[in-house]
Amino acid sequence: MVCLRQLYLAMALYAFASIASALEIEITEGAVGALPIAVAPFAMTDAKVDPPHPVGAIIAADLHRSGQFKILAEADMPTKPSRDEQVDFRDWRALGIENLVIGEVNPNGPGAYLVRFRLYDVYRGEQVLGYSLPTITADLRSTAHQIADVIYETLTGQKGAFDTRIAYIASTPESSKIQLKIADSDGYNPQVLVSSNEPLMSPAWSPDGRKLAYVSFEQGKSSVWVQYVFTGRRERVANFKGINGAPSWSPDGEQLALTLSKGGNPDIYIMNMADGDLRQLTRHWSIDTEAAWSPDGEFIVFTSDRGGSPQIYQIPVGGGEAQRVTFEGEYNARASYSPDGRYLTLVTEVDHGYRIGLLDLQRNDLSILSAGRLDESPSFAPNGGMIIYATRSGGRDVLAAVSTDGRIRQRLAVQKGNVREPAWSAR
Repeated sequence: MVCLRQLYLAMALYAFASIASALEIEITEGAVGALPIAVAPFAMTDAKVDPPHPVGAIIAADLHRSGQFKILAEADMPTKPSRDEQVDFRDWRALGIENLVIGEVNPNGPGAYLVRFRLYDVYRGEQVLGYSLPTITADLRSTAHQIADVIYETLTGQKGAFDTRIAYIASTPESSKIQLKIADSDGYNPQVLVSSNEPLMSPAWSPDGRKLAYVSFEQGKSSVWVQYVFTGRRERVANFKGINGAPSWSPDGEQLALTLSKGGNPDIYIMNMADGDLRQLTRHWSIDTEAAWSPDGEFIVFTSDRGGSPQIYQIPVGGGEAQRVTFEGEYNARASYSPDGRYLTLVTEVDHGYRIGLLDLQRNDLSILSAGRLDESPSFAPNGGMIIYATRSGGRDVLAAVSTDGRIRQRLAVQKGNVREPAWSAR
């Protein structure tokens, strides 16, 4: 049997990436019958002030990226209204547009803005919603994402996930550095949090989005660190003899599930983050790893080969007997819960390749969502509508995303280099 540290090293050496450019998102497959919508360019009320980001274009790109909307190109717009009195619904009905978004960006003091937007139902000729949002230069893109979230939820009934972030591991052939990076959900504002000459892997967001736990192989062995996103501070939380890996935060952010072999065998432990107290959860001769918490904090799923091949098991957080969850296929690993707790996303072996699967826990039904040969590291969006994962494309390691119904597919890549091990923040 291959030891877990060897597995970690093999995965890490395959995975790394580090680039300064933003992730570029390509919609490879959208939903049939996507909702026709137009987002007019947001007007700037003071011609002397040029906002650093095109708010209307960001909103349009977010909605397009969801795959649920068919965006009218700016060049095809009959007019570009920014105020209520400038809207003639007949022009938009003639183009088959069902909803229209207009807005303005108003100076609101030094480095500050007031963003006003309106959403209309074109066929009824009525305003559906409208808000005025104060913001500052540094938060203007975030404000645009928040507006897109509100529009998305209003029109689909599902919460948006545009004003969130992703973490990933990155590298380029030109550099020996491996980096832990974060970026906005649309790939903009990439930031390097950790840079190392040794493997980095397994980033995991805290529920409040302020910390990232990850595994580093600095000093020649695995250890688990916590990086504070906004202050840059980091601390090592697990550096025991043997394996220290696979961190996963509890829903309240007060505990961290880990894989440790300090007792001689890789088992799941739970660490209290306030005092570092450890409690061993699994006790088995097999390899137990890749823990993930249920949204209610009552259960943990993990990967184990105790039945002869890697499968998913579930165990109460308070301890008890582990129950096998997956029975279809010879390989199922890296599971995590959907935000509502109904589904697990996981990596499953299909036709000698590794695909992203979705297991309905109520119906015990496993569906295959991806079509690659080496798809791994799935992570749910905080609204449960999409799953981001790592794959291979064009000889490079890239990220991809797929809707939970399998209808919408995206590819996230960089101009050069590789990106892997994505993790989607809850906020």
